[in-house]
Parts: sequence; structure tokens; C-alpha cells
Amino acid sequence: MAQLDKRYAYSAGTAGREVGRIDEGLRAFMLGVYNYMALAVALSGAVAYVLYTQMVTTDPMLAAKSVSGAALALKSGMFVTPLGKLILLSPLKWVLALLPLAFVLFLSFARTSAATAQVVFWAFAVAMGVSMSSIFVIFKIGSIYQMFFITAAAFAALSLYGYTTKKDMSAWGSFLIMGVVGIIIASIVNIFLASSALHFAISVIGLLVFAGLTAYDTQRLKDEYQMVAGDASAMKKASIFGALSLYLDFVNMFQFMLSLFGSQNE
Repeated sequence: MAQLDKRYAYSAGTAGREVGRIDEGLRAFMLGVYNYMALAVALSGAVAYVLYTQMVTTDPMLAAKSVSGAALALKSGMFVTPLGKLILLSPLKWVLALLPLAFVLFLSFARTSAATAQVVFWAFAVAMGVSMSSIFVIFKIGSIYQMFFITAAAFAALSLYGYTTKKDMSAWGSFLIMGVVGIIIASIVNIFLASSALHFAISVIGLLVFAGLTAYDTQRLKDEYQMVAGDASAMKKASIFGALSLYLDFVNMFQFMLSLFGSQNE
């Protein structure tokens, strides 16, 4: 009986240490994902703001140095520079808007090493910053900061829920992906319709879909860790792709929050 107790105590202790190692590894993995994501968000924000400062000016003479030679008024006391005209008013704006999608498709379908995936990930964050630079032109800076911190708080709460909940959210995946596809299609249609009602509906539904994806993707990353644990290269790639997923969730939530509640420049 004493021998049986010893074997049971040994087995229980071994299992406890194994769970502890798994939990420690999972925490390190998720921390790496969040670090990549946070740095990418910061990089995109910095690029967007720096580019914005090059697109607008308070000097009408500088703004007039373009092909047309006319200074385009942006808002009270501010004008669009030649670079601003190129990015905001030329066909290049569509290229810049679609460029981040090209990076996402590359990362999703191309077979790359962990090092290549990391380089493409940072390039994607820069491209996303360029694409988002127009928000500083459209919305008041104070409103942008406010929506950013509200989104950050909501994202943290949703991701924490996805990490801690015992509820299996795997069934959400197909429904949420269908929602994303529907949002993309509706957004393309609304480019031609320019319907304010449809734009509002897209923003509301988009916010709900990406809020759900934040919790879903966090739980999915926990499950994926179990498949790559112990393989350093696979874990590195999984953390980059995981950061990409959460980055897209955060940025889309932020943009829809701005669309719904942001204060626009006059």
C-alpha cells in the first residue's frame, strides 16, 4: 500500500511538472505573439503619422509646387502637399490601399522560412502604415488617440476572454470568416454606391465580426501551440502568423471604431 502511494505521488508530481512546463511554454509563446503584434501596431502608427506630416503643410506656396501649380486647401489653415496629392488624389491611392492585402496573401499562401516571414511581416506593417496615413487627414488627432485607446482596452478584454474561457469557440470560425468575406464584398459594392446607410451597417457588422475574431484567434493560437511546441522554427513562424492575425483584428476594430465614433476634420 505504501509502495502504491509512492507511485501515485510520483505520477501526480510528474504530471504537475509537465503541466507547469506546458503552461510556461504557452505563456512565453503568447507573449511573443503579443510583442510582435504590439511592435507592428507601433510601427504602422509611426509610419502613418510621419507620412501624414509630409502630406500636409501650412505653407500654401509649398503646396502649390505641383504639376497643376494650385494649392489644394485641406482644412482651415492647412493644404495638401504634392506628395499628399499623389497619395490621396491619384490612382496610387488604390495601389496603396490594396498593398497590405498583397502582403497578407503572400504570407498566407507562400511557403517561407521563419526569417522570411518575419521580414515580410515588418514590411506589411510599414505598408499598412502608409495605407492608414489618410486617417490623420480625415479625423481629428484627439479623436484618433481616443478611439485607439478604447480599441486597445476592448482588444485586451476580448483576447483575455479567448485565452481564459473554457468554452470551445472553434465553431465560430466559419461564421466569422463568412462575415469577413461579406464585409469585403459590401465594401467594394459601396465604393460605387457611396451609401451612408450601407457604410454604417458595414462598420457595425465589421466591428462585431473582428471583436469575435479577436477572442476566436486567441483561443486558436493556444490550440496551435500544442502542435508546434518543441519545434523552434515552427514556433517562430506560428508566433509571426499569430501576430498577423491579432494585428488585423486590432487594426480593423480600430478603423471601424473610428468610422462609427470618430470626429472628422471640418
